[in-house]
Amino acid sequence: VCVTITGDKVVKSVKISPEVVFPDEVEMLEDLIVAAFNQAMKNLEAESGKRMGAVTGDISIPGLI
Repeated sequence: VCVTITGDKVVKSVKISPEVVFPDEVEMLEDLIVAAFNQAMKNLEAESGKRMGAVTGDISIPGLI
């Protein structure tokens, strides 16, 4: 399995060896993994923002978020 991600934490592609899955399902599985990873990253960013807000008292500190 190979995952390509940007500096913005966005998955650009996932490549899976056909030997590990049914060959006709590889592309669908790759797309599902990309979508799941990107949603997880959005959830992480949202949770990080909430926790950082609790620490800083919701004061915006440039460069932290």
